[in-house]
Amino acid sequence: MVIPRGAPAHVAKVLQDAGVIRRPLLFRAAALATRAQGPLHAAELAFPAHASLAEVFAVLRTARPVAHDLTIPEGLTAAGIARLIDRAPALAGDIDLPPEGAVLPQTYAFTRGTARDALLRRAEAAMQAALARVWAGRDPGLPLDSPEQLLTLASLIERETARPAERAHVAAVFVNRLRNGMRLQSDPTVAYAATGGEVTGGRDLTRDDLDAPNPYNTYRVAGLPPGPIDSPGLASLQAAAHPEHSDDLYFVADGSGGHVFARTLAEHDRNVARWRAGEAMR
Repeated sequence: MVIPRGAPAHVAKVLQDAGVIRRPLLFRAAALATRAQGPLHAAELAFPAHASLAEVFAVLRTARPVAHDLTIPEGLTAAGIARLIDRAPALAGDIDLPPEGAVLPQTYAFTRGTARDALLRRAEAAMQAALARVWAGRDPGLPLDSPEQLLTLASLIERETARPAERAHVAAVFVNRLRNGMRLQSDPTVAYAATGGEVTGGRDLTRDDLDAPNPYNTYRVAGLPPGPIDSPGLASLQAAAHPEHSDDLYFVADGSGGHVFARTLAEHDRNVARWRAGEAMR
């Protein structure tokens, strides 16, 4: 329960209303008699069931505030992250839309009343630190000129596969395409462009989507898009920095949550045909 700031009489009323104590006058007398043991803290605190008066005072004076957790999943867009933070009821205040890819997906602990902006700054600082570490330890010779480009590549990897074992293989395909001057042809970038940065999947792409002249449309524009399309997790950052050793240039869904990879267009076309046949049967 939330203990407000105020005199012991006010705290006693709040505790009595919540059923933590039954005799507010006794509580006030005990607070006065034991005031040398420290102040009563205003915070969100957890009291054990059937707590004695001594236990109640121990909580009020020494217990840590209740910790809340907010988990930011991998692959959310900035718009999705802002909605998630806005809907956390124990946070306070408003936030501006963060830059795309600026937040490190993980679980953040906070206490009730923490400013939303303060939590967002923590998440952005965590991404800056993680990206700096990964960039410093990247493989030599990658066709990437900056940490920001690594972040952008990782954001594509994050949305292309949900299987941890495939991330480095997907990274290899994109790196090979960048080296060969091929377009990346990543569907999530098209979805990102078509929805104005709201989402990177969950919708069928149309021919108009694929043909749209948007800098994020990697079917039309060569190289990496101008920035990330989501916030990738640490595993995708590491995959972008350490791609698998592979000559593959193509991949397509295998119908079971994974992908089939190919070195040549002819092999890829056969894989696509099998995938379409499987989709038709399903």
